Amino acid sequence: MVFLRVKIPLYDFFNYLCPVNPLCREITVITQKITTPNMDNEGIIGRIRYLLEHSPASLTQAEMARRIGMDPSNFSKHLSGKLPISRSLVNRIVVDLGISKNWLEKGEGMPFEKRSNPEVVEYDDIRIFNHPYRGIPVYDIDVTAGCRPLERLLTDDQVRGYVDLPRLNPESVIVRVSGDSMEPRIADGGFIAIRPVKSSSTIFWGQIYLVMLSDYRMVKVLRRHPTNPSMVILHSENPLYDDMDIERDEIEALFLVETILNIKNLC
Repeated sequence: MVFLRVKIPLYDFFNYLCPVNPLCREITVITQKITTPNMDNEGIIGRIRYLLEHSPASLTQAEMARRIGMDPSNFSKHLSGKLPISRSLVNRIVVDLGISKNWLEKGEGMPFEKRSNPEVVEYDDIRIFNHPYRGIPVYDIDVTAGCRPLERLLTDDQVRGYVDLPRLNPESVIVRVSGDSMEPRIADGGFIAIRPVKSSSTIFWGQIYLVMLSDYRMVKVLRRHPTNPSMVILHSENPLYDDMDIERDEIEALFLVETILNIKNLC
């Protein structure tokens, strides 16, 4: 605990408490500056920057700040060293982004070793609203049908409505999936919350993605090829489906599946 001695005009102090009492003497106020012992500021800043560069969701610095509920300008000051890394900031990143606390604080293990990928949420009835301020959009499209670029399908006329659900990334969208290749994790006709990945150069192996190829769109687990780094394995959860080996360059776009929504009824 470090103590700082700060001089504050008594006029300002009492004028705050009682504006009619304009005293001009000075008093010495003891304030406390709370520091976090044994916090590796430089190391944590470096690992946060690593997340910004290699996150599967391709977050910008401002986007990451909003995801953890922090003002972007203050977040920037933390990363530039103008503000110290606090325990609160570390906990926000761990909880809101699903990052391993051991990795963030000490650089040990993997960044996403504690992350549930993706979270599976069960709902009986979900109410759909007509206004965008009531949540994230639900598109009336099957993302695994057809081969048109998904960006061309995510248009306003395809929005079925908006849902306001806890724990969902406000920057994601909800779409429908057909087929049984990902059962039992994703049911035929189920819904997923997805977020575009800005660059397919960095893949977090073992996570579920919506994969855009020239002729197909499919939801698969991406796995590292054991012998050829230029190839990727597309894995299905259903054991009746074989794995697919494709060239990494064949991937035109990736969307990270952040949440699987088992919804019985949309109303």
